[in-house]
Amino acid sequence: MHFARGSAQSIAMEPDEDTAYQNVVVNLHGRLMCADFTEYECVAVEMSPGEVQFKCAALPRLEERIVSYIDHIGRIEGKVTELLDDGFRMAVSAPDRKRQKLAAQLTWFANRNELGLPEDRRHERIVPRNPNAEIRLADGDTYPCRIVDLSMSGAALELEIRPEMGTQVILGTMRARVVRHFDDGIAIEFATIQPPESLENFI
Repeated sequence: MHFARGSAQSIAMEPDEDTAYQNVVVNLHGRLMCADFTEYECVAVEMSPGEVQFKCAALPRLEERIVSYIDHIGRIEGKVTELLDDGFRMAVSAPDRKRQKLAAQLTWFANRNELGLPEDRRHERIVPRNPNAEIRLADGDTYPCRIVDLSMSGAALELEIRPEMGTQVILGTMRARVVRHFDDGIAIEFATIQPPESLENFI
């Protein structure tokens, strides 16, 4: 299935599974797992609420189930619909609520591209007035931390412990993963781009 290209202020959302959604050209890194539990680095290059195209070294079968974790988007799963020279296309399996959230995220990326912002541009970082916070790990343990700076896509935290790279953590209500270590703490990247209102409690 292929999607019509074109500029748009919002991504079409229809409940009919056979409806073609508008795709968005992206460049989002991530990891995916095939049905045999092998894992690969990947790059999502085109996405819609109904489908994603990956560049990847994986060689899955048609209809094979794939689970992926894409930076700024989060967990996306589905079945392979087309094999390509440098990757594959996957139909997204998700309830309507998840598709609506994905449509909102892709609208943000589409509008960013419309404005001609460079692909590697980082979100503006702010220093919160009250930097004291805590993070929670997957096992439920919580640790005090100090927010060095914060943006819609991530945060730098001063922290005594050093969770491993890729460790899932929660800051406030925002899910994230550890992407970097530095002398006094860690940098985390949120699972999804956070709207400004999600950061209000920290500003």
